[in-house]
Amino acid sequence: MPALKLFGRKWLAGSDDLVFPGLFEIILRSVWLALMGVVTSRYYNYTYTCTFGGDFVRVYLIGMIILLSVVNVVLILLVSQSARGSIVDVHARRHVPTILAIKLFLILPEVGWNVLGTIWAFTTVIECPNNDHFTNTVIDILVCCDWVLFALAVFGIAMVMDPIGSVKLRGSQPDISLDTLKHRKVTRIWVRRFRWFFCWLIRDKQSHEAFTQVAGLCSSMFRDSDLVPSDIVAGCVLLRVKQKRESREQRRLELVAEQRLKYTSDVKEAFQGTPSWMNLETACHYMKLSIASYGCHFVLFQHCVTGVFKLLRYMTCCACLRNKKTVVKDDNCCLCSLAGVKYSSKLAEDDILYANFRNRLYELPFCVIADHKTKSVVITIRGSMSLRDIFTDLTGVPEKLEVEGVPEDSMAHKGMLMCAVRLKKHIEDMGILDKTFAMYPTYNLVLTGHSLGAGVSILLGLLLRPVYPDIKVFAFATPSGLLSLEAARYTENFVLSIGVGDDFAMRLSIDSFEDLRNQLFIVLQACRLPKYRVMVNGFGYFLFGVPSRDLESTWRSDRPSPSHRHRVLLPAQNASPYVYADVANRKFTKIKMYTAGKILHIAYKKKVKGDKKSTNSGDTFEMRWMAPEELLELRVMPRMFKDHLPHNILKTIETVLSEQRTEIVEFTEITII
Repeated sequence: MPALKLFGRKWLAGSDDLVFPGLFEIILRSVWLALMGVVTSRYYNYTYTCTFGGDFVRVYLIGMIILLSVVNVVLILLVSQSARGSIVDVHARRHVPTILAIKLFLILPEVGWNVLGTIWAFTTVIECPNNDHFTNTVIDILVCCDWVLFALAVFGIAMVMDPIGSVKLRGSQPDISLDTLKHRKVTRIWVRRFRWFFCWLIRDKQSHEAFTQVAGLCSSMFRDSDLVPSDIVAGCVLLRVKQKRESREQRRLELVAEQRLKYTSDVKEAFQGTPSWMNLETACHYMKLSIASYGCHFVLFQHCVTGVFKLLRYMTCCACLRNKKTVVKDDNCCLCSLAGVKYSSKLAEDDILYANFRNRLYELPFCVIADHKTKSVVITIRGSMSLRDIFTDLTGVPEKLEVEGVPEDSMAHKGMLMCAVRLKKHIEDMGILDKTFAMYPTYNLVLTGHSLGAGVSILLGLLLRPVYPDIKVFAFATPSGLLSLEAARYTENFVLSIGVGDDFAMRLSIDSFEDLRNQLFIVLQACRLPKYRVMVNGFGYFLFGVPSRDLESTWRSDRPSPSHRHRVLLPAQNASPYVYADVANRKFTKIKMYTAGKILHIAYKKKVKGDKKSTNSGDTFEMRWMAPEELLELRVMPRMFKDHLPHNILKTIETVLSEQRTEIVEFTEITII
């Protein structure tokens, strides 16, 4: 970074992004050159015996060797120049645009010579008495490879094309700022991209609103930042190193001060003083029901080979032509999704009172279950599993929440709130809860879900609480950015949120992502390594972890002060009105949003030397209650995605329970108060 400027426009690539593509092409063309050398030595003398086209063949052979040699020299220069300097040291790579332009212009004679090779290989214009099989095979393969290489070059140029890289924006109205015009332009471009990539989505008002909201977020995050995609990848690698260094320093300070956040491995100690319904055994039970809401897809994900056979016994053949005990909406003719629910939950079909598997923008699948073990009516809502759900997740602007009992001026995640409102309307229109409680009048109402389903469950709980004041919510991996602070604290009375380890979703919000963007700026500028080294190191970190020596050797000794930390990354204000912006201070929304509920964080217990030598190599855990304000920093960790998966959360809870020496209460004795 900054973005490469070539032919009068900006591209979505940096001058240091050409090392690996250049090395790949050098290897390819070196093999190509060696083969052409062998072909020339074998066939050149035979060209003088050709009846027609001998001169043509000689020109092709000599020309290709010269062209390949020249291209290889240019590529070696390009790679050596692209590998120079640190990520933000553009001056060290100042010759890259010129060399790259030469490389691109060499495509024209290459195309011409490849046309000659195509005529020789695939036509009968050339008439030579010698028919060397090796020569014919090599020429046929190389000609085809050359056309493929040209196609890849065109595709690569299209991929790194910045749609507004050469656009001159001028305000037609004096009261409209240049930054506003750029925001509108970039937003429209993102909307077009979404419509093209997700053309299979229904084109309606909802999809247009979702595309516009997410496009505005993408525009606000990185517009004018001069970050290219590879910078973001390299920045995440560097953030991992930086955060490990900070964690190590924090542990050292805690040891010196003899202070540490109070984690405990004792479940009784952790839940001391909490209401009786709020316990880990019950949460483990509802976690299984949350997993069941994912249906057959999650069963196939967990059991890639045997999943179909596990579902067969729960399927109903030709169910669309038969009477069903359970009201099922938007499932297939064999009720595969319902089969997944029955397999994961181990419930009888009579206990699944209603199942809706319709998945649209702002609409999530859910099931209504009569849970006789806890004497509860359970609504379990599915988490993110489709691109539609991702757009729901990303529609994260704050929306006014007006519900009886909720603090005034409360705000909620717009996409999840729309899901909750639609789900509440559907339940009321179908009369689901009225019919269910007519069958089980003494049962309590419980909502549960994982990830997106957890967020929607909490908001649905807020909407239903005026009618069902004893409602309880068990949320797992609850997304951050769900509610404003006062509303989040209000939910602690009836919501239990459980998160594991480094789960990214519990820390991911618009505000935390903007902070991550600013941290990317800092680490990219502070890094003293070239980008290709960062990428290679990142692959090593993925396999073997971050070595201690890299915690110090990665950074410059003259790190910028906070007031000057973006000076290198953002061009000077007088450089160009198009590329300058105060990106680090740009905010998509001024309202901070938080994770809801009473939050139990289960962390991996750091092993001491004695534990490492023991035969038990499994993970052990400890836990503590967290405040919503503690989940504002998005951390780049190796397990950030793995810790979010529902089956890993269930396994963690079961491991914690199995470690306890106290007797686990049977489900028949558990009652939701």
